[in-house]
Amino acid sequence: MQCHCAARDRRLPVVLRRLLAGWGLLLLALAGCAEFDYAADRASRELGVSAGTPATYTVREGDTLYQIAFAAGLDFREVARWNGIDAPYVIYPGQRLRLRPPSGQSRRSRTAAADPQSRPDSEPAPASERAPTPDRDDPDRWQWPLEGRVVRQYDANAAGKQGIGIAAEPGSPVSASASGNIVYSGSGLPGYGNLVIIKHNERFLTAYGYNRELLVEEGDSVNRGETIARVGASDEHPGELHFELRERGQPVDPTAYLP
Repeated sequence: MQCHCAARDRRLPVVLRRLLAGWGLLLLALAGCAEFDYAADRASRELGVSAGTPATYTVREGDTLYQIAFAAGLDFREVARWNGIDAPYVIYPGQRLRLRPPSGQSRRSRTAAADPQSRPDSEPAPASERAPTPDRDDPDRWQWPLEGRVVRQYDANAAGKQGIGIAAEPGSPVSASASGNIVYSGSGLPGYGNLVIIKHNERFLTAYGYNRELLVEEGDSVNRGETIARVGASDEHPGELHFELRERGQPVDPTAYLP
């Protein structure tokens, strides 16, 4: 009996190592971009990118509400509502933000948010939602961020980033797909490299990742077609722009909107 137990004890570290290795592979896959490795994966999980949204997030220096909501796959308006934050959505380092609905509240469905008839009489739809621009029904309002071949198709079931990859020569100009305001310009979101996020209205955001150079700053207003960045390149992404379109915080297929 003693020998049997000793043998079982010797096997235990092997089992644990295999288990930990399996989790490591899973987390790397969820991180979505090998060039950012473990630190990026840890930061992503803190923002809820990988394995579900955490209950709270502590604001760090340089964070914005749009950035935090984008990384967690949430509508920035919902995050603001859950935390009692009004426009222009100013947050502070050390502030703890709720990333789930408070008790007694539920997360609004995209259908309810989009349909004015589903709102209570006391909550009329904002003007930007009654006449949203840009809109998929008017493709002239959108334009491709650059000319190039789509090398990665949109996959709604993909872990991590959900957008398209457009191949182009490194240094090529990246254009705003529609007019709007720059709500993020930096490299603080793991897996996206140098990233620009444009808020077009209360309904739509677009994101432009893997850039070599960023040509706009947070708070800038841009017009459709205006150059906002230049395409970057790496061993993992040689001359490629990552492009996302978010509708009410959720990724959608950009090609369904682009002309």
